[in-house]
Amino acid sequence: MKRLKNMLTAGAAVLSFGILCAQEPATVYTLSLQDVIHIAQTQSIDAMVAKNVFLSSYWQYRSFKADRLPSLNLSGEVADFDRSLRLLQNSTTGDMNYVENYSLQNSLRLFVQQKVSLTGGTLSLYSSLSRLDQFGANKSQTYYSQPVSISYIQPLFAYNSFKWDKKIEPHKFDRAKRIYIESMEEVTIKAVTRFFNFVLQKNNYDIAVQNYKNTKTMYAIASERLKVGSVKKDELLQLELRMLNDSLAINQCDMNLKSQQMLLNSFLGYNESVSIVPVIEDDLPDLVLDYRFVLDKALANSSFMTDNLITQLEAEASIAQAKANRGATASITSRFGLSSNGNNFKTAYRDLLDQEVVGLSFSIPILDWGMGRGRVKVAEAQAETVKNRLAQAEIDYKHDIYVSVVQFNNQRNQCTVSRKANEIAEQRYRMTMENFAGGTISVTELNTAQTEKDQANSTYIQELYNYWLYYYGIRKSSLYDYRTGTDISAEFDKLAN
Repeated sequence: MKRLKNMLTAGAAVLSFGILCAQEPATVYTLSLQDVIHIAQTQSIDAMVAKNVFLSSYWQYRSFKADRLPSLNLSGEVADFDRSLRLLQNSTTGDMNYVENYSLQNSLRLFVQQKVSLTGGTLSLYSSLSRLDQFGANKSQTYYSQPVSISYIQPLFAYNSFKWDKKIEPHKFDRAKRIYIESMEEVTIKAVTRFFNFVLQKNNYDIAVQNYKNTKTMYAIASERLKVGSVKKDELLQLELRMLNDSLAINQCDMNLKSQQMLLNSFLGYNESVSIVPVIEDDLPDLVLDYRFVLDKALANSSFMTDNLITQLEAEASIAQAKANRGATASITSRFGLSSNGNNFKTAYRDLLDQEVVGLSFSIPILDWGMGRGRVKVAEAQAETVKNRLAQAEIDYKHDIYVSVVQFNNQRNQCTVSRKANEIAEQRYRMTMENFAGGTISVTELNTAQTEKDQANSTYIQELYNYWLYYYGIRKSSLYDYRTGTDISAEFDKLAN
């Protein structure tokens, strides 16, 4: 029976090994922070979203420009058949009678239309042809042509949306381009966060594994020293407890590491079979930023000032609209052209007659109980509120830039100090282990040295993370690469293709 059990165990082990071997091997990528940033900007979902948001604004701007160009249109009514009774009044007797209508009508109209941004009017040039077939007892055929006609509709005292759109829409497109670059910088910041979260967890896992090995070694040494009486029993138990805690830390750190690995893989567009080995670069760029220079770049390059300008223009447009709608409105309609009719196609274009149509329509409020004036006052008050908010926002924006520059300039020193502290803590821990093995220090001192070493190591990684977070945060605010000394741009024409 025992032999059978051993055979089953061996068979299970062989089967498990075969399954593991049959699994797809993991792909290992060794990536630095810059590699992760490049991959994120190239293939991450966040980068694709930023591109699509820009394309939406791009085509909206293209539609705006196309709306300002002449449009050529063809319209018509084909096979408009009507056989019904219609109630008509006799012009001589005044009697009302139902008259049979039995007709077929076809018409075509080709026209060019142009909006005039300066005045808000609409200019049209068109040509049309209609044919009317009458059936029944009085069968007939009639053509009506308008070879060329021109019309113009001009609102008076009205809100000119064409004029204000011409002022606002180019700024909106410019803002969209700046927002796209800022969104890509936001992808970079997210890549920094994902990368260092993974690095921190991997560092914690590596520390936990090494601590377990070191504590296990120290426990073996302490067990031997207990036999000769140089270590107390409670100190040995303290080491054993530390070893158990290190073992638990390995399990917890392993779960945290796998979680961060999955988040990083998902962000970069990798599946779960990809394993990333992070590379930490200790050489930081020797940069000291000038607040005034950073602020000037931020005000010139970022979407902040453009967004403020758009908000201000929209507030002014609201005032103009309220003023236009509070009083009299009028509209002039004019049409000039040639027309004729005939029993066939050729005669419809002979003996053309002039046609001129001019009309003025208007509306004047006699008593509106101050409603129009109130709308203007509301729009003006809202515009003043917008102005005050924009002024406060600019103050806060400059303050945030100042704080970011101060933090960044101080952070390199923080990294230098924390790196030195990490080296000292590591050296002290090694010396402490040697002294413990020699019997000159206690378990408490050993544990203290290990805790300080772990803390110093994690602090150094965190300070590196803060450095790059501050740097790329300033890059996003100013859209300027301080390492190359150039403005950050994008190939917008390629994005739209």
